[in-house]
Amino acid sequence: TKPFGFQELLARIRAGLRHSSRPVGSGPDSVFTCGALRVDLEHRDVQVDGKDVRLTPTEYKLVVTLIKHAGHVVTHDRLLHEVWGPRHPEQIQYLRVYMTRLRRKLEADPLRPKLLKTDAGIGYRLEWGDA
Repeated sequence: TKPFGFQELLARIRAGLRHSSRPVGSGPDSVFTCGALRVDLEHRDVQVDGKDVRLTPTEYKLVVTLIKHAGHVVTHDRLLHEVWGPRHPEQIQYLRVYMTRLRRKLEADPLRPKLLKTDAGIGYRLEWGDA
């Protein structure tokens, strides 16, 4: 309903696609903060309560994938594909093991996570609204 021409519409679509395909960790929004968790995506630094946390490359990929979809459920299949690749579509146990490790490193109480939530039978979600 906006009064603009077809060429401007195409330009806006191209700009939107450019912005949506920008890699996580580039630009001014390269630091993700949620409660005690701080992830500097550009420098690959992870801190909890101001203390550095060492993550394995796989743990880091998992965190970045959850950050990209913060607040939304990410299915098991999608996490497995983005973190381990297309050859591991049914290795949900990998995911469970790594989520347990991440909770131990990032959560104040890993048995009652406030940040890394499980949606049973579906996937995981990085809860950042109330943290």
